Amino acid sequence: MKGDTSKGIRNLYSELGVEAYYRLHGEEYANPHFPQVRELLRNNVHRIDYSHVLDFCCGGGEVSLVLRELGFDHSEGCDPYTQSLFEANIGRPCLSWSFQDVIQGKLQGSYSAVICSFAMHLCPEKQLYPLVQALFRCAPQLVILTPHKRPELERLEGVELAFEDVALTGRGKKVRGKGYGWGF
Repeated sequence: MKGDTSKGIRNLYSELGVEAYYRLHGEEYANPHFPQVRELLRNNVHRIDYSHVLDFCCGGGEVSLVLRELGFDHSEGCDPYTQSLFEANIGRPCLSWSFQDVIQGKLQGSYSAVICSFAMHLCPEKQLYPLVQALFRCAPQLVILTPHKRPELERLEGVELAFEDVALTGRGKKVRGKGYGWGF
């Protein structure tokens, strides 16, 4: 099933649950919107500090692969489900912290930016603010790539929307890139 999204990842999440989906398919996950991820990261080189990025909820390392193409090879991955896939694709160790682990303070690094692609909408609403606070303790910039309108972090106290960009899929659907800063 390498990269098979014929049922749609969203449908598989609903059918299996997120944890079960990744337990079954984490070793073969492929982001179906990789071209849009690439486009958004390339188009925003002037807005995002790529010098030492945390590729958060990194999947197979799509963000890190694009950064490498752009000449930035100092990213770290973090994903509780796809560490081995990231390590195979990128050739580096991958942290395994979950949203809850990050909230509990297990993420201790210092980064130029945290880039989270296609996962932050999976964070339970009541955990979103503490997660965002914890990520901002590690980096001054948080970038969310998502095919959804969620999460709208600009609604959280202290979070400031710095920029927004979109890339269109072949079917005309929007994939959003939003950059945030911490206002406190």
